[in-house]
Amino acid sequence: MQAELIDIRNHLQQHAPFDELPDEALDRVAGSIEIAYFQGGEKILELGQKNTDLHYIRSGAAELYRRSGELYNRLGEGEIFGQIGLLMGRQVRFPATALEDTLIYLIPYPVFQDLFDNHDVFADFVEVEDKSRLRQAVTRSDQVNDSMTAKVSRLISRQPVTAPSTVRLQEAARIMTENRVSSLLLVEGSGDDEGNLVGIITDRDLRTRAVADALPSETPVADIMSPDLITIRPDALVFEAMLQMLHNNVHHLPVIEKGKPRGVVALSDIVKYESQNSLYVVSNIHRQPDVKGLKAISQEVRNSFIRMVNEDANSHMIGSAMAGIGRSFTQRLLELGEEKLGPPPVPYCFLALGSMARDEQLIVTDQDNAMVLDDSFDPAEHDAYFLALAKFVSDGLAECGYAYCTGDIMATNPKWRQPLKVWKDYFTDWIDNPKAEALLNSNIFFDLDGVYGEERYAEALKELIAEKAQNSQRFLAMLARNALNRTPPLGFFRQFVMEEDGKQQKTFNLKRRGTAPVSDLIRVHALACGSRAQNSFDRLRDIGKTRLLPEDGVGNLRDAMEFIAIVRIRHQALAMEDGREPDNNVRPEDLSPFERSHLKDAFQVVSQAQKFLRYRYNAQIPR
Repeated sequence: MQAELIDIRNHLQQHAPFDELPDEALDRVAGSIEIAYFQGGEKILELGQKNTDLHYIRSGAAELYRRSGELYNRLGEGEIFGQIGLLMGRQVRFPATALEDTLIYLIPYPVFQDLFDNHDVFADFVEVEDKSRLRQAVTRSDQVNDSMTAKVSRLISRQPVTAPSTVRLQEAARIMTENRVSSLLLVEGSGDDEGNLVGIITDRDLRTRAVADALPSETPVADIMSPDLITIRPDALVFEAMLQMLHNNVHHLPVIEKGKPRGVVALSDIVKYESQNSLYVVSNIHRQPDVKGLKAISQEVRNSFIRMVNEDANSHMIGSAMAGIGRSFTQRLLELGEEKLGPPPVPYCFLALGSMARDEQLIVTDQDNAMVLDDSFDPAEHDAYFLALAKFVSDGLAECGYAYCTGDIMATNPKWRQPLKVWKDYFTDWIDNPKAEALLNSNIFFDLDGVYGEERYAEALKELIAEKAQNSQRFLAMLARNALNRTPPLGFFRQFVMEEDGKQQKTFNLKRRGTAPVSDLIRVHALACGSRAQNSFDRLRDIGKTRLLPEDGVGNLRDAMEFIAIVRIRHQALAMEDGREPDNNVRPEDLSPFERSHLKDAFQVVSQAQKFLRYRYNAQIPR
């Protein structure tokens, strides 16, 4: 293949939908391409003209327009246009103009038609546009499996330890001891000439069949091995392995692939694997007798997070599980605190705020909490106890990996440790007399949930907020204005906008510039419709029952939030698997072409939603 064709092929292969085509299809596309150059401002396609090619932007940028002349889309390198016309009578439906000097690869209609007819991944991609394509991407990345869909191969952590079936008892015991294994696979031969598996011997066999019967050390191990093996394939499910062990009363399953041993799954491996289940982690938290025990579980939390990511759980499942774990740490610390300090002098409710309250917590998080005290609270008589309890919990959470809040939104701050009547006054003032700076600092309190104690106090605050917020247009406008302070990292030419200061240059923050702007604007609409839900997906469900958003607005926001969140989640999981500390700062080059393309779609949805938010609540940002 000529160097020019190799260059074309390599560029196509970096971008959807060409990144999923087989090699022979890519070669055919590259060989068919003609190249066209357009100067900035030059028309590429005009409405109604006959279109004979799929257009692929090699460099530069193009704008697509509706029939009315309204801007429809802005595309950059690696993106395609003209497909709608090719699918509908081969007439241009969206005229296109070069935004700057632009190089276009023209893929002829017969090649386009062949790809469409014979490659489902290509057809699925070009049949939908923008937000619909994002929904398809979310569906593709959201194939949820429960914990029992993991493969047995995931449990294999080492090469199998084998020996020839002619080995003697003493030698077999030595091999098992040196390799620290509880079973030995017996084969016809060993080393490079390793043959098929013929039996297994376990430490239990050595005890019950050899030592108990006082067999000589030179006895061939074949005399006591189990020849009728119960085995399993590496692509079988962990659930199947558990059933095999239960039904056959065995504790070791040789893993066989094409007649050769790949490893052994022991009952202890499954127990260890299941210990990474988030429900197991929660149960383990509540069994710990002290802070030291809770701190030791922090690695289990990370293992549970990684496991859910690897099993393709969606962001709602992962966020809920991590928030549930965070709540459990908080609850157990409060129990331990009360054991240490004695029973509370008056009833109270411990509040979770922010991502924990929304069930959207991930690994990289700090603690945001508060206390609602009974109205009989007397500061002089009671506050020393609640300060000590708040400090015990806050310090314990820090020990368990939940960093102190840099903004001091914690129950250790006396301002956020108040009677119910004071909290009601706080929210009434924030809503009835909204001030931009005050709301900016108190925004997090509109995501709240009771996690311990008199949770009816938290419900009373939610009810107050739901009743008052929807009737205060000034409050909603101010809250909407604050929600516009954080914008998605997408530039004018649909290119990612990088951080320009600090240590994180050439990255963008997927929390600050991604999930946070989405949850911020969803919160405004939720309060406007009187929703008492805290989770963003639940809030969208309530919003969908109203006419607050344009048609399909709820679905687009849900898909955008899911995709941004899952990319952020996978970024953190990969960091931990690589032995690095997880964060929210992503480099575009570390993303797959699929992720880059659909993140741009998601960010564009968020950007449009912010424009509507400004319009809907008259939330103009002062200059």
